[in-house]
Amino acid sequence: MTRTILLNPGPVTLSPRVRAALAGPDLCHREPEFAELQAALRRKLLAVYGLDNSLWASALLTGSGTAAVEAMITSCVPRDGQLLVVENGVYGERMSRIAEAYGMAPEKLQSGWGAPIDLEALSASLQRRSFSHVAVVHHETTTGRLNDMAAIAAVCERFDCSLLLDGVSSFGAEAIDFETWPIAACAATANKCLHGVPGTAFVIINQARLPVIAPPRSVYFSLSDYLAKQDAGGTPFTQSVQTFYALDEALDEFFESGGWQERRALFRTRMQRIRSHLLELGVEPLLSEDDTSCVLHAFELPDGQTYAALHDALKEQGFVIYAGQGALSERVFRISAMGDIQETDIDRLLHSVTKAIRH
Repeated sequence: MTRTILLNPGPVTLSPRVRAALAGPDLCHREPEFAELQAALRRKLLAVYGLDNSLWASALLTGSGTAAVEAMITSCVPRDGQLLVVENGVYGERMSRIAEAYGMAPEKLQSGWGAPIDLEALSASLQRRSFSHVAVVHHETTTGRLNDMAAIAAVCERFDCSLLLDGVSSFGAEAIDFETWPIAACAATANKCLHGVPGTAFVIINQARLPVIAPPRSVYFSLSDYLAKQDAGGTPFTQSVQTFYALDEALDEFFESGGWQERRALFRTRMQRIRSHLLELGVEPLLSEDDTSCVLHAFELPDGQTYAALHDALKEQGFVIYAGQGALSERVFRISAMGDIQETDIDRLLHSVTKAIRH
């Protein structure tokens, strides 16, 4: 039977090793064996970008990438802090919704979906008002845009403003300069660039920039509580043990394959093949290659082609692509190339895409 290849931006097609890890032994989250597993994961997550554990800490929680983002926003902005959220897609807008749900009254700096972040407008906003934190999405999967974090970080540094980075779809495959950028925290998840499974998320925290918020804004999402309990070998709530097993195996594969630089090179190679073939078929990318993450590219639907028809034709051949969102839903489709994908899978995909578009 032909296996299904997921070309959506998470969850990913699992490797045999990661899938097998899900069948690990039943384990209570209050036992020492779980504490050892959790501690190993926390060390490995810091090692992805070579972070010093005297300065940085990782907090693991059960939930989606959005859970990690919510924990980051609600835990890292003090009650007297001021938050500016930079929006140029669905996920920036979601950060604003999270902050608003907690009564944090964020200010929004909006650019069009797919547009670059306006650095002059960012600078003007930070000059006009004293913000403690800027929240921004690194890779905005709405369009595939990789926001220019080096330039954004330089503006934030100039105004002594901390960064809250949504690295959900960039952590493990794009450059994140934890040493230079004024990052207070970076939220991410197991089931994208790291090739784990949904259910485990995490936040990488600059320990010097984590405020004491008393009482905390949230019970479940209090990062201070997670750090205190996990540093002591415990966990504040029941964790998804099997997904921890899978992430542990996925991280071993990640390091064995060469780390984030090699993963970025792998994703780029895959996406360049797909992009070049689609261009030959007359399918235009939404953004230039220089503006796009290695993780996901968005493409204009060919004239006369609906997303539903293209999706269904490819699914019949064992490939799942992704729709556009919001106003882009009738205009674009998106393809990611994370996960356990072989060259033969790409060959088959290109054949299937040709057949679907030239039907």
